[in-house]
Amino acid sequence: MSRVAGKVAFVTGAGLGLGRASSLLLASEGARLVVSDIDESLAASTAAEIVKAGGEALALRHDVSKPEDWPAVMAAVEQRFGRLDVLVNNAGIAIAKNVEDTTLAEWRRTMAINLDGVFLGCQEGIRLMKKSGGGSIINLSSIDGIIGEAELAAYCASKGGVRTLTKAVAVHCAEQRYAIRCNSIHPGYIWTPQTENYLRDLGRLEQEKAKALSRHPIGFLGEPRDIAYMVLYLASDESKFVTGAEMVVDGGYLAV
Repeated sequence: MSRVAGKVAFVTGAGLGLGRASSLLLASEGARLVVSDIDESLAASTAAEIVKAGGEALALRHDVSKPEDWPAVMAAVEQRFGRLDVLVNNAGIAIAKNVEDTTLAEWRRTMAINLDGVFLGCQEGIRLMKKSGGGSIINLSSIDGIIGEAELAAYCASKGGVRTLTKAVAVHCAEQRYAIRCNSIHPGYIWTPQTENYLRDLGRLEQEKAKALSRHPIGFLGEPRDIAYMVLYLASDESKFVTGAEMVVDGGYLAV
């Protein structure tokens, strides 16, 4: 129960799905949490569950795509906890459209949240972690940051950007001897509200779910906690020699 004891962790998009699961697991292993979401009530719900279990958490409303939001939330982190050890850039969206049907507005919105948000998070995370003596930045990409899927054109592009941005950040921080590591996680299909909404947008939900299931050799879809355990590993000192890596957690999807 102490794999990240004493660490301060900040998780974006923490109201639902992977962000919520990661926040709860980090807290259960001793971290103090800052949880943010564009829906403040969802962030507050995650924080309340952490506090109820005996942990410490600060909930913030936060639009990761807005540059002006980042200094404000980081100031709140520093004021409350005085440091930052772990940043999980998790907030993201997925629009179920192919390249011909995606509008420029949809493309830009996806990039603003999924890629600009990670870029801004890395910049601000580095600034505070340098003052804290180092840390771990964990960026949520996707299997679709490695391969392409026809009905996720903008999403694939944004997550591919997260994949290589992560490596650039990792090399920069290592060369500067900041003691800051940066890694990306690439989930397969994890059963979350976002995944359910994406499959529903494609049409027949149950048929699309069965199709997705058939593409995972392990025989089942992932759960948010499956990704949360990878977040925990990368947040902990157990991964002190891991940086610039892409951690695929996909039930064998990319192995086929």
